[in-house]
Amino acid sequence: MSLPDLAPLWLTMHLALVTTLALLLVGTPLAWWLARTRSPAKPCIEAVTALPLVLPPTVLGFYLLILLSPTAPIGGAFVRLTGETLTFSFTGLVIASMLYSLPFMVQPLQTAFEAIGPGPMEEAASLRASPTDAFLTVAMPMALRGFVTAAVLTFAHTVGEFGVVLMVGGNIPGTTKVVSIAIYEHVETINYAEAHGLSLILLAFSFLTLLVVYVVNGRLPRQAGER
Repeated sequence: MSLPDLAPLWLTMHLALVTTLALLLVGTPLAWWLARTRSPAKPCIEAVTALPLVLPPTVLGFYLLILLSPTAPIGGAFVRLTGETLTFSFTGLVIASMLYSLPFMVQPLQTAFEAIGPGPMEEAASLRASPTDAFLTVAMPMALRGFVTAAVLTFAHTVGEFGVVLMVGGNIPGTTKVVSIAIYEHVETINYAEAHGLSLILLAFSFLTLLVVYVVNGRLPRQAGER
């Protein structure tokens, strides 16, 4: 069996890495707010955040295709600023992937932040630590297991996405043709050898991802002070 074309695989890894880093910046403050707030709007925000878990990817992809198209306000504004379209572009794929993988980043972080409780933050405040200092030096280290789990699951989920990518990005080699699309294309053309090669790589990657999560989390303390 010859080696498969690895270009879609590298593009997929690039997309997953950018999406994970972007979601760490966006998902962390959102998860912190959800873990701490008593706002009546919390259930609504939690439902919106978890929506990609139950919504068919093709439905999410369809509405994103409409939202990001040049004739829509967001897509049109992007065209006027950059001269390029969001649909069928790598930037559009990143935005779609962030929405699709949002619950995989936010929910583990929210659970980790809720487990900390108010005590450590109140102690930090009593020592005159600012909210930002308390978050960076107390909350984040105590939630390290949640950060590891959220980052790994977000990366792995982005690697495996298909429906949203197909609807928003299409199948442009070097730009939007990720590995799941490449496998689908090989199966459609009855090129099972190429499909098998790429599928085997993803299977091994998925197993190693779960192994890393279990091993790393097993070695990390559940909370600060637990050794």
